[in-house]
Amino acid sequence: MKTKELKPAVHPDRRSRVVPMSLMFIVLCGLSFYLGGIYCSEKGKIFFMEVPKVVRTHTSVPAAPIQIKAPVISECSIDDQDYTPCTDPKRWRKYGVNRLTFLERHCPPIFERKECLIPPPAGYKTPIRWPKSKDECWYRNVPYNWINNQKSNQNWLRKQGEKFHFPGGGTMFPNGVGAYVDLMQDLIPGMKDGTVRTAIDTGCGVASWGGDLLDRGILTISIAPRDNHEAQVQFALERGIPAMLGVISTQRLPFPSNSFDMAHCSRCLIPWTEFGGIYLLEIHRILRPGGFWVLSGPPVNYENRWQGWNTTVKELKSDFDKLKKLLTSMCFKLYNQKDDIAVWQKSADNSCYEQHAPESFPPTCDDSMEPDAAWYVPIRSCVTVPNAAYKKLSLKSTPKWPERLRVAPERISMVPGGSSGAFKQYDSKWKVRVKHYKTVLPALGTDEIRNVMDMNTLYGGFAAALIDAPIWVMNVVSSYGVNSLGVIYDRGLIGTYHDWCEAFSTYPRTYDLLHLDGLFTAESQRCDMKYVLLEIDRILRPNGYIIIRESSYFIDAAAKIAKGMRWNCQKKDTEYSTEKEKLLICKKKLWYSKHSEQ
Repeated sequence: MKTKELKPAVHPDRRSRVVPMSLMFIVLCGLSFYLGGIYCSEKGKIFFMEVPKVVRTHTSVPAAPIQIKAPVISECSIDDQDYTPCTDPKRWRKYGVNRLTFLERHCPPIFERKECLIPPPAGYKTPIRWPKSKDECWYRNVPYNWINNQKSNQNWLRKQGEKFHFPGGGTMFPNGVGAYVDLMQDLIPGMKDGTVRTAIDTGCGVASWGGDLLDRGILTISIAPRDNHEAQVQFALERGIPAMLGVISTQRLPFPSNSFDMAHCSRCLIPWTEFGGIYLLEIHRILRPGGFWVLSGPPVNYENRWQGWNTTVKELKSDFDKLKKLLTSMCFKLYNQKDDIAVWQKSADNSCYEQHAPESFPPTCDDSMEPDAAWYVPIRSCVTVPNAAYKKLSLKSTPKWPERLRVAPERISMVPGGSSGAFKQYDSKWKVRVKHYKTVLPALGTDEIRNVMDMNTLYGGFAAALIDAPIWVMNVVSSYGVNSLGVIYDRGLIGTYHDWCEAFSTYPRTYDLLHLDGLFTAESQRCDMKYVLLEIDRILRPNGYIIIRESSYFIDAAAKIAKGMRWNCQKKDTEYSTEKEKLLICKKKLWYSKHSEQ
């Protein structure tokens, strides 16, 4: 047994296997070295392609940034030339008709956003410059005949050759808007001495009222919905008059409480006494204590006008009595009335509200909702009582224009870090900045630029520094930022709340200059830069300008995207010539759709 066990013993077999195993080991090693050489060779090639060679010199020149190809952004359809994403008529059928809800903002979901450039109409021309633009514009820039055909008897506008002309007429302006405003000034003397500075016009038509007030030192936001009147707001902005898409329906207007000095409705067809007076409650909220609400049209002057309104004297008298009663319950008093114009004044203090009984209608609002909250916030069926802590909020206590522009408003105390000293430093800073802007963008301050938007402001310093230029500025305060918009209105400037993750409430090609100060730094965690820049392109006129003030990181990223948008951009130093913060000055090219008429 032992012999059998040792027999296979071994030595001959072991020697016979050594050579094959050695050969196999050698082959595997060779194969490994061969494959490793190929892998390393290819890896070296990829590494070399991705990272540019850095040449070090005695002057220590920094390495060039990695070059990323600019995105190629296609053209939208010519049918989208007047695309307004959040007020798109193609989407109206999805929303209710009660109280015109479908006319409010309804933005498309992210997966439906357009990632293309909105083309101008065929034959689009550089807009006529201010102040001539107030009286005429190119027909091809706003090629719509509906108002011309339907409102020709009211002289809203008139088409002659290649232009629309604006004679200053309106439903209630039979003698022209100038004569209408002259009468209004007789009824409200504060319109002549700088007491009244900011105004809002609801249902503005082509904004002739707001345009006339500009010559009288009163800055007006004109609002109208996108409806069958085809491009009322677009006409207003083409003329160089402040305007935006908006409607009083179920949501608060995007303005703070106690801000406008005057509100106006000239036969704007808003049913003021319906739904418990909810539309008037919104006017009351945004109107400054001591401010004026002006109404012309039904039922004012019903004794002489009733035959043209397809109703009876009795019905109109009942409507007027109901309106007066409702306004009285909101602490308005009939201030003056003559011919077709009636003027009410909001209570200048809180004594009237303190006399309201608990069962009064409409009731006073409780403290559960911030009165300045106005971004997708429902209108409440209650009276917003001004904060009694502010003693200088009323119109009679507010400095007259233009002194109010430079005085630190009382409401600055509600802004974190806000104070009179900080306000003065802020304004001084913006004077220096705007002076530098004019050196890198000589068109700023000339008649080449009229409609301006400051997309991310605090106290409106950019607008204040340009107050003597032939421009107006829409000051935008982030709906997610600090609430400083009331301070802007207290200064006698205008503006709105907005969230730049969504489209702005305006038509394409309506601004000459957009200014961004730190917008991407503030909002990059929420908003995609590409979509913000696409929105800028949508609302900017061809040959318009962009000033982006940002950190170098965001400036470089914006410059790369801008190449795909047909913008010509230059990187500039700020007034302090620091590396951390830079300016990107861009100009949008004028181009035409490949599918438009030649």
